[in-house]
Amino acid sequence: MTEIAGLGFALNDPLAIAALAGVATSLLIVILLFLALRAANRSARMTEPLAQQMYHLGQHVQQLGQGQEQLRGGLQHVSETQANAQVQMIQTVEARLAAVQQNMSDRLADNALRGQRAMADMQERMKESLHGSSKQTTASLTQLQERLKMIDKAQDNITKLSGDVLSLQDILSNKQTRGAFGEIQLNDIVSKALPADSYSLQHTLSNGKRADCLIHLPNPPGPIVIDSKFPLEPYEALRKAETQVQLQEAARMMKTAIRAHIKAISEKYIIDGETAEGALMFLPSEAVYAELHANFPDIVREGFTAKVWIVSPTTCMATLNTMRAILKDARMREQAGAIRTELGLLHKDVERLGDRVGNLDRHFGQATKDLSEIKISAEKAGRRAQRLDNFDFEELAQKPSENVVPLSKSEG
Repeated sequence: MTEIAGLGFALNDPLAIAALAGVATSLLIVILLFLALRAANRSARMTEPLAQQMYHLGQHVQQLGQGQEQLRGGLQHVSETQANAQVQMIQTVEARLAAVQQNMSDRLADNALRGQRAMADMQERMKESLHGSSKQTTASLTQLQERLKMIDKAQDNITKLSGDVLSLQDILSNKQTRGAFGEIQLNDIVSKALPADSYSLQHTLSNGKRADCLIHLPNPPGPIVIDSKFPLEPYEALRKAETQVQLQEAARMMKTAIRAHIKAISEKYIIDGETAEGALMFLPSEAVYAELHANFPDIVREGFTAKVWIVSPTTCMATLNTMRAILKDARMREQAGAIRTELGLLHKDVERLGDRVGNLDRHFGQATKDLSEIKISAEKAGRRAQRLDNFDFEELAQKPSENVVPLSKSEG
């Protein structure tokens, strides 16, 4: 039993249960209404800022419409300005293109005229050079023909003489012919090595002896005699020796022959106050000379002691070249004045030659410079023509136009 407000209720009574349920429901409805009123009040307070924001948003949308209208007007003005600028730019480009074409035509005409003048000058100089070269070539060919004629004549003489030449063995078989052979070989070597006025062949000395050759050297050493000797028999005996006895006998013959020649030359051709203090013994065979120096050094030393120097064709040529230098030096000292005069004339000739070479170098330098300038002008003209052919307003587009009105930033 439950007592509420002085009334007693039984919990198991249906009426009591229904009453309690109604009371609870009423209380719940009242609570819900209270909560709904509070929620409505809160929603009203929250909706008020949103309404203000919607009001401001409407104002911004209105301002945006006005800005759009202004932008549309500005774009139309820019479009008109750009169209006018393009028309003016096309007119300016056409004017500049016409000026460039006229300038290029003038330059091409000027370059062509200069090129023609330079080519004419160069052709004239080349003509002069070719004319001088043709003269030199003609002179050279004439000299060559003359030398060929001399060679043909010498060849004919050699062919004619070849039929009259005897075998070397026949010539050397006789002492007289062998001596003549040595003298001829000595004369040939001396004539090739020395000037004709610096020696005498078959010269007779003051003692009545006749030397094969006398070289007129200045003092010291003075005139020197060259006598030809050819100990062929002892040499052939050495070559043919088969036994030791034959070899010794041939060696004895070689020493005896050489000693006799050295003594004869020393007594006959070395004269105090007239000739040099020594003389030369010429052996016309390199083989005999080599054999003598290889196996008979004592004989060579005896010749040195007697101041008789043994020479072969090769060493004789070397010795004569040394004598030639001595003669040349002596003559240069004698003719120092003439040499100085000739050197002065040579110096003037060299100066004239230098001046002429300088003039020729200036002519060629000017021609080279003209050709280089013509080439540079042609390259420039080619590049300008290529640029005009590929013209795409790229350079003009890079320059800002003064007639274009820049856009101002809209205030929002």
